[in-house]
Formats: sequence, structure tokens, C-alpha cells
Amino acid sequence: MAGKLYEWLSGAVLDDHSRRKHKILREYFFQYLTVRCQLPQQSRFKLAVIDGFSGGGRYQCGAAGSPVIFIEELKRALRYININRGSQGLGLVTIECFLILNDADKNVTAFLQENLAPVIAEAKETESRLILNTVFFSEPFEQLYPKVKELLSKYRCRNVLFNLDQCGHSHVDRKTILDITRSNPSAEIFYTFAIEALVSYLKKSDPTMLISQLAPVGLREDDIRNLENHLTKKSWLGAAERLVFQAFKECAPYVSPFSINNPSGWRYWLIHFANSYKARQVYNNILHDNSSSQAHFGRSGLNMLSYDPAEDGSLYLFGESDRENARNELLEDIPRIISESGDAVSVSDFYASIYNETPAHTDDVHAAIIQSPEIEVITPGGGTRRKPNTITVNDTLKFKSQRTFFHML
Repeated sequence: MAGKLYEWLSGAVLDDHSRRKHKILREYFFQYLTVRCQLPQQSRFKLAVIDGFSGGGRYQCGAAGSPVIFIEELKRALRYININRGSQGLGLVTIECFLILNDADKNVTAFLQENLAPVIAEAKETESRLILNTVFFSEPFEQLYPKVKELLSKYRCRNVLFNLDQCGHSHVDRKTILDITRSNPSAEIFYTFAIEALVSYLKKSDPTMLISQLAPVGLREDDIRNLENHLTKKSWLGAAERLVFQAFKECAPYVSPFSINNPSGWRYWLIHFANSYKARQVYNNILHDNSSSQAHFGRSGLNMLSYDPAEDGSLYLFGESDRENARNELLEDIPRIISESGDAVSVSDFYASIYNETPAHTDDVHAAIIQSPEIEVITPGGGTRRKPNTITVNDTLKFKSQRTFFHML
């Protein structure tokens, strides 16, 4: 990891924010694999994982770093997938993973290779249906990226996952993130940075945007210079989230601008970039399974950043009380979104339109749809859904023939 130079060789300490981040990464990667291996006719799944700031693989306490996590979850997911497929009488799946690992420090890369050697050997020995091709680099990520892009083209892999766990902000350019998502239709990125570094970067490169995003909560140039005094304020979290979203919204269709939760100061952001609403949908659900790991400030329904910083907005930690607030807001928000399309919209188009602007869990979205007095869910055969867990992407959301006057006000 660049920026804050971990003492990998003498024993890197695992910080709390990194522990939370790794848990989310681990659980999301498992879900990513299981979702991508659901087709009954499927016999092989091919992906590339690029860990741009891979570190030494093991922390002082023995906890796994991201390279070990990726291999462990490949094994766990493959076993889970094939047990389920076997129980259904389906053919088994082989996963082929091209794992690219990079750390700018050559000594750290050598340490990583030493730590990974038994992990890779064990995976190859015990998982005959896991094909793992691992390559190591020791270069600054921006210098390495053209080589990675060339390798991905040569490898001919559509499914690409980048883990860019930098410290600071300057080690990965926004243009590179944009190039990743545009060059790879199925690309996803986990991107970590410290908010102070982003503020410093924008202060030099785009001061107008910086001031415009922070001014609504009363943060001026003097406040920015003394940012440490504001990091624990909920209003700061909301302002920073708007700032992050504004800075990165052009990089992918779906951008999650949520901070790693730390009530003593919201300093670190873990952003997930994706080209598919399904990826964001799964990511939101993972965050709810890890409530309090990430934090959002604003609305909890749709249009999550559309609020008056001076008057409203609340802290959302993806817990049960937050979900209750989300369900209440969704009851009002969902009919309003449908009305923008006329009187009906397919569920797939509805998902595509909302998931970049909500922290909500899929179950809460579905519950609000079924509970709404305004909406009915029509199946492809013309029937009506009655239960939230039966809604599919092939259904249609439609206003009922007798509506209230709510949406006319």
C-alpha cells in the first residue's frame, strides 16, 4: 500500500478501518462469484483480479491481507457453488482467475510472494476446478496500468475486478478509473482514499468545485485549512459525501460514495464503482449485512443526496433503525420515480434508474413496492405479485387504476 508505508517486513499493524474494509471486500467477492456462476449451462467462469496496492499479504497479527483474501474466497465460493450445483443435478463449474498483484516496493513484493507460496500451493492441491494464474509486479500503479491493460486484452477476460487500496489520494488518477470502467464492460473497482488528500488535491486542481460543494454546510476556505476540527461532524460527512460523488460520478454509472464509519472522524472512503446496477444492488445488501462499517449522511430512500444540509439529512449506518426510515421514505419516493416514466416501468429499468442514488437494501425496496397503495406489480403473464420476495426483473411496476391524489400535489 502506498502513501502510508506499512512496515510489512517488520510486521504491519491492521488498523480498524482496514479490518472493516477487508470484511466487506471478502463478503462481496464471495457474492460476486456466486452470482456470476448461476447459469445452469455454465461450466467455466473466467475473471481477472488486479490488486494494485497488494502489500505483504499478512499483517503482524496473522490476519490476511487482500491477496490472501481473494484466494481464500475463490476456494470457498467454488466449493459452495459446486455443492449447490451438484445438489440440483447441474454440471460443476471451473473458475479460472488471473491474479495480478502489485506493490511499488520490491521488498514488499518479495515478502508477499513468500507469504502466498503456501496459500497458492494449497489451493492448487485441494481445488482441481480452480485455475489460478498469478503474476507479480513492483511499480507505481499509474506506471503499471498500461501494462495491466495490455495483459487484460491478451487474456481476453470480460470480468475484471480492481482493488485499489491506496493511502492518500494521488496514486490513482480519476482518468485511470474512468478508463478502467470504459475499457471493460463488466469492470468493478474498490477504491480507497483519505478524504483530506482528496480535499488537498481538489484545492489545487478544481477549487471552484471544492468550495461549491462545501459551502452549503458553512465550510469556507479557512475551515478547509483546519479540516481536522470538522471531521467528526455529521454535517461534514454529508458535505464530504457530496464532494466525493461530484468528483467521481462521471467515472462509472454506479458509484457508492460512502465513508468507512469512524465516529472519531470520517477520514477514509471506500468507493465501489460498477457498470451494472446488479453489482451496486449486491454491494448495498453487503453493507447492510455489515451495519456500522460504512456511513452515509443524507436521505435514506431514493435521491440520497437531495436534501437541504441546513435543515435535514440524517446519519445512515445500514442498521435496522436506518432501514425502517428507508422504507418510510421509499413509500413516497418509488411512486414519484415511476411517474417520471408515465404510469408504468419495467423492474429492470426501475433498478437501473435508482441504484446510483440509494443506500437501500433490495428487500426494503421490494417491501415498499408491495406496501404502496399506488402501485401494483404485474408479472410477464399478466398476474399480480403479492409478496416482496417474488418480484423479478421481468415484472412491470404500474400505477393502479384508482390512485390517490398524492402524486398530483
